[in-house]
Amino acid sequence: MQEQYNIRQLFPGLEEKLYQEMETHGEIRHIAAGDTLLRKGQTIRSTMLILDGIVKLYQEDEDGSEFFMYDIEPGEACAVSMVCSYRQENSQVLAKALTDATYMMIPNQYMDEWLAKYKSWHYFVIRTWRTRYEGLLNTINDIAFKNMDERLLLYIEGQVKKMGRHIKLTHQEIATDLNSSREVISRLMKKMEKNGWLIINRNSFEWIKP
Repeated sequence: MQEQYNIRQLFPGLEEKLYQEMETHGEIRHIAAGDTLLRKGQTIRSTMLILDGIVKLYQEDEDGSEFFMYDIEPGEACAVSMVCSYRQENSQVLAKALTDATYMMIPNQYMDEWLAKYKSWHYFVIRTWRTRYEGLLNTINDIAFKNMDERLLLYIEGQVKKMGRHIKLTHQEIATDLNSSREVISRLMKKMEKNGWLIINRNSFEWIKP
């Protein structure tokens, strides 16, 4: 695992003994883009740390509609899995891989042990919770105070930073992430295409705005 993923660089500031325990007890898993890591109602027995790729979290209602919450990127942990594993609760969210992804699973039993044993892990958990709380506030503020063309532009620019200028996302996937409709997103993206900002392809688009 060390040869492929340097957890000391991905998760800086932890004690050396903690890194060694992570390498000993952590289980490395791989998942393909589009596959589901976590389902609503699933029993969570491990905390998830992202090593490579991007994972998206959604809130899912009774009808199966999805509300995008936030992305989890390399060097970050899934706050939901931390909370649920610590409290031994079932998941209330859906997690999907946006890209091919690799992640480390830390069994529940080590959460309590490491919180008591390592100050750096305690601070890492607190930072993770705070970051996700702030991210959710930003999402709510965007929905409440920005119009859809502003939100779409910010969303696309964010995806370009993460994935490059060729983005493999359908209009429906973007609409789900922005809690909008496919028709609205298609109309706005066609407008962007006319402005020379992007080129729309089948199930993808290329961002060409300088």
